[in-house]
Amino acid sequence: MTRRLAAALVVAVLAGPALAQQQEPFEPEGYRTDNYRAPVPATLEGARVLTTAEAESIWREKRGAFIDVLPRPPRPKNLPAGTVWRDKPRFNIPGSIWLPDTGYGTLAAATEDYLRNGVERSSRGNKAALLVFYCLADCWMSWNAAKRVLSWGYTNVSWYPDGTDGWERAKLPTAESQPEPRPDR
Repeated sequence: MTRRLAAALVVAVLAGPALAQQQEPFEPEGYRTDNYRAPVPATLEGARVLTTAEAESIWREKRGAFIDVLPRPPRPKNLPAGTVWRDKPRFNIPGSIWLPDTGYGTLAAATEDYLRNGVERSSRGNKAALLVFYCLADCWMSWNAAKRVLSWGYTNVSWYPDGTDGWERAKLPTAESQPEPRPDR
């Protein structure tokens, strides 16, 4: 058990259940692997956590690459022949690269390669380039993706936990987006 986890448990026990429920979640040791739409921690070790105003400033000044990791809903199985299927449009921060399904806690090798290649293209191979990861508010997907990229040696990683929900609440522009092509599909 880490010191941080032990300290959080002591605080929860000593403060009582009411205070423990009010506290923000702490960072897990690894990746979040379930219940992805849940309150997220206020921090991500090694990354800068952005407010909407900070994310907007980076976006307006074109100082970083924005990477959306929101999953793409799959095409329903067993659709009758001839059924027209239309994906739900994704509106994200203009200029973003959309790498769907790359924020899960456990990634298949092909999905991890897809994320790695997308990040490498976005950063132009520069591990010090500013990368901003996001999806929706209270979504662990962007937290996981940013944490994973940090483990690959990227040093200028930012996490925008409010994602497109916060962006839209601030009445900032969005643009319809399509996922980056996947070589495995």
